[in-house]
Amino acid sequence: MKYSIIVPVYNRPDEVDELLASLVEQTEKDFEVVIVEDGSSKPCKEVCDRYADALDLHYYMKPNGGPGQSRNYGVERAKGDYVLILDSDVVLPPGYISSVSEELQREPADAFGGPDCAHPSFTDTQKAISYSMTSFFTTGGIRGSKKKKLDKFYPRSFNMGVRRDVYNKLGGFSKMRFGEDIDFSIRIFKAGCRCRLFPESWVWHKRRTDFRKFFRQVYNSGIARINLYKKYPESLKLVHLLPMVFTVGVILLVLTSAVGRLLMHYDDIDRWYWLCAAPWLPILAYCVLIFIDATKQYRSAKIGGMSIAAAFVQLMGYGCGFLSAWWKRCVLGKDEFQAFEKTFYK
Repeated sequence: MKYSIIVPVYNRPDEVDELLASLVEQTEKDFEVVIVEDGSSKPCKEVCDRYADALDLHYYMKPNGGPGQSRNYGVERAKGDYVLILDSDVVLPPGYISSVSEELQREPADAFGGPDCAHPSFTDTQKAISYSMTSFFTTGGIRGSKKKKLDKFYPRSFNMGVRRDVYNKLGGFSKMRFGEDIDFSIRIFKAGCRCRLFPESWVWHKRRTDFRKFFRQVYNSGIARINLYKKYPESLKLVHLLPMVFTVGVILLVLTSAVGRLLMHYDDIDRWYWLCAAPWLPILAYCVLIFIDATKQYRSAKIGGMSIAAAFVQLMGYGCGFLSAWWKRCVLGKDEFQAFEKTFYK
């Protein structure tokens, strides 16, 4: 068997249904599916049973231990030469598996990953969040996107492939509850493995359904970056500081504008403008840029406006998590932590 698709699941039966339906439609059929239920209170066993005749499907239930350990559990029971790691909230286009095979045939790789995008059926909020996570004008340029990137490509767990022997040699995912996929990618590079972006092996990725859940996700991402820095100091690059710089800049602008307006008299309005209001012009220009780009991409001014909000939630959520973790871990010397764990999916 060529591929084993590993999917950890936590209280997501509806999403698993959509993912399995998309796997049935794959044009290439040489794969098995391993579903690992990570201590869910809403299991997807009944959903999986409905696809038992259509897919080579294996369902396992285990105590909750986090996504990384659930993936390891699945790989231990896998048979394929390659393991394809997917999140439960993705849907695959029919040619996904065949695109992976074409890339491997063109140039072998020990590990690889693909980009993501929003499906037309996603809500406007999900499309705005998808834009903020994939656009070059936000952290899509840091994470590595389909066309442009500021840093080398690190496969992420929503769409990652690894040769099974390489996976086992590296010990799979660590016990980190967040940032575990970047940790694994770092170890892949450190081992000298061949790792590539497969630009045509993309998935539709739902991500979060509202800005509150999205903030929790990106806040933990900021914390994870510092946790990774403590394990691998060389992994922290200047580009990873950009959301923190943006966050500090916006906070300072708000404070100086408010304080400056209170301290200046009405007849000092010109001086107040140049000292307090004019610095907001680059932020305004940035908002206009996002609005135009997102509106053009989705052909919707509403999504363009929501993408501005999503970009601010993403950058400032990440920046706040980064700053919090830097203070607690690098200044106060505390151990690894994350903010939203038990309530992360609520």
